[in-house]
Amino acid sequence: MDNRFAFLIHPIDVNDMARKFKFLQKMPESWVENGIKYLPPIKVSEITGVESSYNKAEGNFVACTLTSRQITTLPPDFVLRKIIKAGKLAEKMGAKIVGLGAMTSVVGDAGLTISKNLNIPVTTGNSYTVASAIEGTKKAAKLMGHSLDSCEVTIIGATGSIGAVTSRILSREVRSLNLIARNQRRLERLAKIIMQETGTPIKIPTTPKEGIKKADIIISVSGSVDCVISPEDIKPGAVVCDVARPRDVSQKVQKLRNDVFVFEGGLIKVPGDVNFNFNFGFPPKTAYACMAETMILALENKFEPYTLGRELTVNQVDEIQMLSRKHGFTLGGFRSFERAVDEKEIERIKRNVLINSLNLKKSAAKV
Repeated sequence: MDNRFAFLIHPIDVNDMARKFKFLQKMPESWVENGIKYLPPIKVSEITGVESSYNKAEGNFVACTLTSRQITTLPPDFVLRKIIKAGKLAEKMGAKIVGLGAMTSVVGDAGLTISKNLNIPVTTGNSYTVASAIEGTKKAAKLMGHSLDSCEVTIIGATGSIGAVTSRILSREVRSLNLIARNQRRLERLAKIIMQETGTPIKIPTTPKEGIKKADIIISVSGSVDCVISPEDIKPGAVVCDVARPRDVSQKVQKLRNDVFVFEGGLIKVPGDVNFNFNFGFPPKTAYACMAETMILALENKFEPYTLGRELTVNQVDEIQMLSRKHGFTLGGFRSFERAVDEKEIERIKRNVLINSLNLKKSAAKV
């Protein structure tokens, strides 16, 4: 097939490698992590059956054998060489475009150097990640009874390529925005741009917790290896779209907060009789939006560098959303901490908000 694609993935932690290679389970984690960084890239699986009303496409998952922590802590040149080798393997397998998955898309200059060292175009998938995260957040907010024009929204990782354009697009519809990121100067520059474009009130909280606790809606794309949102941080009734991989929301939120709606952003139902031949914990035919962007471009025969670098445009997001609809890609339903969430569960969350609020009032009255 002429319109083949590939998508680069990597183990989140050493346990992912141990699941793939059983003999590693008997070794200390430090040994495994030290050893896998010298492994060559691995062909993980064949992707078949991607089909729209206009075209068909097939591809491969290719693994770069570095964990999330290694990608963020090892020398960038070493990491980039590993990712480029994985891209070269994708080339040999016939891919005409390659997508960068998870943290392979944030190393160095967000794909630009990788693209220069490959003979096929590269995309990070961030444009469709933004489009789907915003679409999912709007749907979740509506189900939770929130009206965007009365909501205070917090973007964590606001100065990154995903966070910045998400902030700009949402600023057209929300009451106010809190922008959270490490670089103060870049935050102030983004705030100025948004004020000029939409006039929406912008706040730069002094601490992340301050911005999180005030928010009705949170979109988190921090790129951090560690969790940045804890159970005590979130406002009752809040909607949290966690786009980050690894996730930004602590697993403790699932156990301790029954009055907030946390969902994984960027989950997409892929058209056709799709088989990924690889289990990454999703229902059949469901993929991350960054994966889906690569498939959309292959179906469209749009073999060109699409989403690269740290400057995403609103036009790119709008275009990939249009192409996704053309080829039949849709939101893949809501998932929270690796399990499906239906509208009945969302109704339970809403009831818990009311019950917890009444209990607090009763406790306060007794005092």
